[in-house]
Amino acid sequence: MSYSDKEEKKVAWNSGKFVGQKPPLKPKEVWAIRARLQLAENIRDLALFDLAIDSKLRGCDLVSLKISDVMQGIHVASRAIVMQHKTQRPVQFEITKETREAIERWVNKAKLLTDHYLFPSRNRSSLHLSTRQYARIVKSWVKMIGLSPNDYGTHSLRRTKVSLIYRRTKNLRAIQLLLGHSKLESTVRYLGIEVDDALELSEHIEI
Repeated sequence: MSYSDKEEKKVAWNSGKFVGQKPPLKPKEVWAIRARLQLAENIRDLALFDLAIDSKLRGCDLVSLKISDVMQGIHVASRAIVMQHKTQRPVQFEITKETREAIERWVNKAKLLTDHYLFPSRNRSSLHLSTRQYARIVKSWVKMIGLSPNDYGTHSLRRTKVSLIYRRTKNLRAIQLLLGHSKLESTVRYLGIEVDDALELSEHIEI
């Protein structure tokens, strides 16, 4: 067998795999997952899913949220601010009415207190959901509505709302703030925007 024949028989490392940024969920896919969780009366996962979409947080920041981060007294706040683990920079996010209601139902059902983690782990070795557990949960969500779990991940949820906001407004600065990025270039790469398009847009945005 010649060298060229051997080369042809080699299978690319990324054969059959999704390469690059994980795509955001489409609105109809968000509604489909939410409906399935509601029908299943999966109160914890519904709260986790809704908050993941609203907060746009990285998985490590989402799973380590405490009750005190999102609640004021017995009610969930309409806005919250947390310190990001990766950048050590604060980021703010909104909590919509539907998400607030989902979180309150979960907190009441689980009988969680102010100093508790919002999403405790069922594994005794951890105080809260691990990022690995969260990743598995996300894959189960997309799988139950017929999507390939290999094509989606935790960043799909982080990107879902900001991708929609960008398509509607083209406001990169707003997306940068919502994601907690220190540099606009990071936001450009994260959204997968063409550089020329990004520069043209940023020229019209005063900071």
